[in-house]
Amino acid sequence: MEEGKSTVRSVERALDVLLCFTDATELGLSEIANRIGLHKSTVHRLLAALEVKGFLQRNSQTEKYRLGFRVWELSANLTRSDDPAELLLPEMEQLRDLLGETISIYVRDQFERIRIQAVQSNQPIRRVAPVGVRMSLAVGASSKVLVAFEDQIVLQGLLQDKNWPDSVDQKLYQEQLQTIRDMGYATSSEEREVGAAAVSAPIFDTHGHIFAALSVSGPSSRMTEEKMKEYATPIMQAAFRMGKMLK
Repeated sequence: MEEGKSTVRSVERALDVLLCFTDATELGLSEIANRIGLHKSTVHRLLAALEVKGFLQRNSQTEKYRLGFRVWELSANLTRSDDPAELLLPEMEQLRDLLGETISIYVRDQFERIRIQAVQSNQPIRRVAPVGVRMSLAVGASSKVLVAFEDQIVLQGLLQDKNWPDSVDQKLYQEQLQTIRDMGYATSSEEREVGAAAVSAPIFDTHGHIFAALSVSGPSSRMTEEKMKEYATPIMQAAFRMGKMLK
């Protein structure tokens, strides 16, 4: 009986930790401990468990925590006006109508990217983009955007990750990231999927941190190199507007 009470109490404490982020983007160990009235050693164990499960992310430079993208996965079926995936939907639909191709938004979760929102093309031949799909950060325009504009520590961790594909040359990958930083957008053609191409631009939050990657994708037969360059400007403009909408 006592063991059951202890388990429930641990769950309650973990939820208390998560609830600390209802009015804060990032919090440190001491801040969280003060908010919920627990010893720092106890809070540290809770934070470690929540980080492993993906509910929290730790900034290795500031040692502060923020909500992880497991929260997105849990709320995938919710419709809320302040949910970024819903908030940015009208802009995505306008971009789809302008360019005629599938529009997606991706966020980074550790060394993967997750599609959190998608608007399908109305064309008969199109790329179907299911929400919630996880993909590698090693290939694809959106993957490179999410890494190019992140802290260098993210890149170093990615390059050392055991799941890095042998087929992707790391030196060339890093050169591509620099080109993306210089241009402000990325393109890819048949990198991850045969017959598919994409253009992607970063969405920055109001603090100047990369929040997500906005992507336009379609069949490579339509999305030629020339066409992708043509799409780059409206995609970057849409990404800029979206960033201004984020809290």
